[in-house]
Amino acid sequence: MERVFDSKNFTGQEALAAWTEVTRRAVMPKMFRAVDSDVFRGWFDEMSLGSVQVSSMAYSSITTSRTPKLIRVSDPECLYVVAPLSGPHFIEQNRRSTLVRPGELVLFGSSRPFESYAVGKAMLMQFPIALLPLSVRHVDQMVACRLPGDKGIGQLLVDYLARVTDDHTCYTPADMPRLGTIGLDLAAAVLAHHLEREDEIPADSRQRALYTRVTSFIRDHLGDPSLSVDGIAAAHHISVRSLHRLFQAHGASVRASIREQRLEGCRRDLGDPMQRHVPVKAIAARWGYPRPADFTRAFRSAYGVAPVEYRHQALQRPRAGKTSRA
Repeated sequence: MERVFDSKNFTGQEALAAWTEVTRRAVMPKMFRAVDSDVFRGWFDEMSLGSVQVSSMAYSSITTSRTPKLIRVSDPECLYVVAPLSGPHFIEQNRRSTLVRPGELVLFGSSRPFESYAVGKAMLMQFPIALLPLSVRHVDQMVACRLPGDKGIGQLLVDYLARVTDDHTCYTPADMPRLGTIGLDLAAAVLAHHLEREDEIPADSRQRALYTRVTSFIRDHLGDPSLSVDGIAAAHHISVRSLHRLFQAHGASVRASIREQRLEGCRRDLGDPMQRHVPVKAIAARWGYPRPADFTRAFRSAYGVAPVEYRHQALQRPRAGKTSRA
């Protein structure tokens, strides 16, 4: 993520003018007006994921409008997905208007006039609408409609946006296009679900979205010792054989993926100074290992040392940036 705007670097009306210019380049040309104050405050971070762009932003009370004249000046022909993190977000487009709050999603497009009011924080995902395997006519039905972002495939899209923006320093340039493809698959799945047109999504896109949904489910249930291949398959209404094929297509194994994530969670917690007083068996149980002997055996096999020994070594290492005294 790159911070391309911060109102702290401007004074008075200069901040709003700078925001207008930054969003013109990063999103599309729009007109803004600060509400309840002559001073605009906010920031804007952006990250390019190939043909997809993900942004994180905050703003004081502001109205936005995109007029037919601005559309004639420049139309990127993009679709935008907004996931509010705080504050109300109101948008009117295609003769529909909706008020969206945290836990919900809303879409709008660049090719039709719109007006909006917002205050708070939000995540924004944008991409050329031509990349969707759905017709523009069908997508238009979902514009300015409130969609759930706290359950089902909508929550998975929100989780994806949050993870991408929070973990941006962990990704390499080669990761970016792949992350963009995942986001596009999830956005397409959300639209197809609400339009009841899942059959129009290409098979490879459906499989990638399913893989993301399954891996997210596994990540959320790692602490459940009863998590099993059968249970994962049943939760996603697929056969065990299909689940194995899904993971094999990504060069992975279901059981190995569960084991590796659990052990990595344990390893991270054991090396955390803030958790030095948490018993090893409690950490193991937290990550789905109710029997200490099973955990010790699995941990030693993966890392070459017993959990207690690993914790001792990890907590004795000098902290980064801390120098020893002569």
